[in-house]
Amino acid sequence: MTTMSQVHQLHGRKVKFDFNHIPKHWIENDPVSTHMLNTAHMILPAGEFWFCRVFNKALPFVKDEQLKADVKGFIQQEAIHGRTHQHAQVYFDQHGLDVKPFIQRMHYLFEILLGENPVGIKMMKKVVGEKRWLIFRLGVIAAIEHYTGVAGQWSLDNTSLDKADPIMADLFRWHLAEEVEHRTVAYDLFKHMFESEFNFQISKNALMTFIFPIMAAVWVEGGKTILKQDKDAGKFRHMGTLRLIMQMEKISRKTDHIPTFSHLTLATIRWFSPKFHPVQEGNTQQALDYLARSPSALRAEQEATLKMA
Repeated sequence: MTTMSQVHQLHGRKVKFDFNHIPKHWIENDPVSTHMLNTAHMILPAGEFWFCRVFNKALPFVKDEQLKADVKGFIQQEAIHGRTHQHAQVYFDQHGLDVKPFIQRMHYLFEILLGENPVGIKMMKKVVGEKRWLIFRLGVIAAIEHYTGVAGQWSLDNTSLDKADPIMADLFRWHLAEEVEHRTVAYDLFKHMFESEFNFQISKNALMTFIFPIMAAVWVEGGKTILKQDKDAGKFRHMGTLRLIMQMEKISRKTDHIPTFSHLTLATIRWFSPKFHPVQEGNTQQALDYLARSPSALRAEQEATLKMA
């Protein structure tokens, strides 16, 4: 089994961000890319904490000690990601953006629909089966993590955010670098739950057929929620979904501020190959190099050292 612990031990890193003085368009002159990335602050707190709960449920089924260590490291990192994006929500308050209804919908999605009872119905737990429901949710996480890993490698190769607000740019680069670092864990855990390679391949491919469109729809809806309230977003405030996606593709091709939709589509196609494994999707050393110089991580380390002195 390919696990990240064969390279190094995963662990959570302390970080320190100050979100009190972030400009509304922290990617200058680009409200679309700014708010598409800001959508992470609305989705990820509920999503990341849900990842942690599901992975904790799966731990008793993990027989491989290397994978178990990786799962524990993954949980540590995702919990910190969730808390950090939760703290970043102060940005919305500072700029008069009411995103609470959307955040509540994300809590409903992850805590109720994808919670302990399938689609929030207690009797469905007996119908579906507790372990089968757990495996399904692990598959959802593995599919989502494919995109975070792909986006992570994009961020490591990207220089266009060098001119963005340094705090927000570092937040996304730090987070996405850790996504590259642990990109194999969710996939390996999902696969570990199957006795048959055939059943695993059928399940992973079936899941992806609906995860990709749902993820895209939720993310674009989040961006639209913010854009509608941004009086400085110009023509983008009232765009429909399809037109906004087309504008996103155009802007991302021109600026490279966000991954192109076509880039993510190609990543989706790669997933369906029987030979696919996330280890092929990123450069771990490149991720570790960024994490070693991340301003937020260095700041937290310096503060911890001063407290110990």
